[in-house]
Amino acid sequence: MSGNPVGVDNTSRRKFDKEEYLERARQREQREKEEARKGKERGPPVQRQPLKHRDYEVDLESRLGKTQVVTPIAPLNQQAGYYCSVCECVVKDSANYLDHINGKKHQRALGMSMRVERASLEQVQKRFEALKKRKDPSTFTEQDLDERIMKQQQEEEERKRQRKEKKKEKKREQAAQHEPKDVDPDIAAMMGFGGFGSSKK
Repeated sequence: MSGNPVGVDNTSRRKFDKEEYLERARQREQREKEEARKGKERGPPVQRQPLKHRDYEVDLESRLGKTQVVTPIAPLNQQAGYYCSVCECVVKDSANYLDHINGKKHQRALGMSMRVERASLEQVQKRFEALKKRKDPSTFTEQDLDERIMKQQQEEEERKRQRKEKKKEKKREQAAQHEPKDVDPDIAAMMGFGGFGSSKK
């Protein structure tokens, strides 16, 4: 073997072409300036409405306790979780859904900024009057509460009764389907049983 090692001589410093890199830097700066100009030419910023309170009830409990088959090919509004039709996204739980609908992205999609309109003194006074009227004890009594509780209990009992009736009706239909039709009742009575069907239902 020879005494010279085989390989690449990488002990010297790498030399860069300074002129080439200066030219690249100038081109990059020009591109950035042009992009900044294009951004300014878009026009004035969009004037958005101030935030307003929701005039609808947020439905968080309609699908509570229900089972659902989830498939990967289902459309977004039929997937598991809460679907936002404005932003076309699915949020997995109610806390995140509330964060989403109160958040910046959703409000912007609705055309609102995150700024709140400054209220005048008259608006505040009117709001206080409306709240006082709502809190006024003369408008709400214990009798009203008792009536509401009784009404709710009656509705619950009615629902239970309807469920029982449906179950009984289903049982009758199933019994009618399983009952053999070609059995002579006299022969069955003589043999000591009601029919040739099994006792299991």
